[in-house]
Parts: sequence; structure tokens; C-alpha cells
Amino acid sequence: MASFNKVILVGNLTRDPEVRYTTGGTAVTEVSLAVNRQWTDRSTNERKEETTFVEVTLWGRTAEIAGEYLSKGRPCLIEGRLQLDQWEDKETGKKRSKLKVVGDTLQLLGSRGDGGGGGGGGSTRPASGDVSQSQPAAESVPSRAPDQAFYDDAPKAPSDDEVPF
Repeated sequence: MASFNKVILVGNLTRDPEVRYTTGGTAVTEVSLAVNRQWTDRSTNERKEETTFVEVTLWGRTAEIAGEYLSKGRPCLIEGRLQLDQWEDKETGKKRSKLKVVGDTLQLLGSRGDGGGGGGGGSTRPASGDVSQSQPAAESVPSRAPDQAFYDDAPKAPSDDEVPF
């Protein structure tokens, strides 16, 4: 049976990214995106909106670029795949799980000083040997997801300070 696992998200970061490194030297960062959905309630003809917070893990050069260029409130587009993390809670001993996104590509939206709003903007993509260069918006940053067994603790949910409203 065929399967397909692809996620495309456009949203605003809820906190500044913090780049960490594995023992093997691979960069990794976890970001949280606030993704808004708007619709009109047909029974009341009232405009409604909901926000979904999505945890995304970025690896390698993509993680480093996110740490360099992204900040809280900045819009971006992330393409990736869904992954289910499972662990045992150290305090209660119960099995826990969390569905998150592992980002394969990152596209920066808006301008550098832009904290909210969309806009043209571009993305960064490593060229051969270069750290990063500004490229047309159609290009994006590839990333590899190595073995993720280095996690000691469960992924954490955003605190109240990190929620953008």
C-alpha cells in the first residue's frame, strides 16, 4: 500500500529559535509556529478565527539559518513530514506521545526587520562552500534528519510567555 507524509505550513514563530548541536556536531533547533485559520460561520454569518500551534524540528544547515534569520513573530514557510515522538514520563511512568513536524525546507517570508505581516522576501540556501546567500523566493533550504535518539527528555510545550497573543 502506498503512503505519503508531507506537511506545508505558513505561520509566525512564537519564540526565538535556539540552535543546539548533537554530539556529532549536527545543528538542531525546535521552533513553534502559530498557524491561523479564518472562516465564516454560516449560521451567524460571523467571521471566526482559530490559531494552531505546531512544533517543528529543523536539522543541519536549515537549523543554523533559522537561528540566524528567524525571530519571534517572523513569518516563514516550512515543508516537512509528520513524526510521532513517544516516551515514558519519568515522574509518572506513563507512556506519552506527541505529533510534531520534522522540517525539510525553510522559506523565509517578509523582510529582515519584519516581525509580523507577510510580503515578498526570499529564502536562504547554502551554495557550495558559502555560508548562505539570498536567493529568489522559489528556492528553499534542504535539510537532513539524522538519528534523533539523542533526546533525553520529552519535547516541551510553549510556555505562556511564548504565545504571541
